[in-house]
Amino acid sequence: MLNIRNLPEPVHQALRERAARNGRSMEAEAREILSEACRPTSQITAEGLQAFIRQAFQDPLPGNIVDRFLQERHSEWGDE
Repeated sequence: MLNIRNLPEPVHQALRERAARNGRSMEAEAREILSEACRPTSQITAEGLQAFIRQAFQDPLPGNIVDRFLQERHSEWGDE
């Protein structure tokens, strides 16, 4: 359980509005924000980075580098 006291009114209002936009309760929205903020950073190994770069540069379309990177991040993080 977590209680947050003395939350400034503008922050409280912004949380209320954000929760409404996302179709969540304020509590669920606060959980989402905290989960996102505390998510561990991705551990990139040198070997994994080298393999990613080799694969990316074999593709003739540079735009696919970004798509592959995003797909990799998505597979690690899911829809969160």
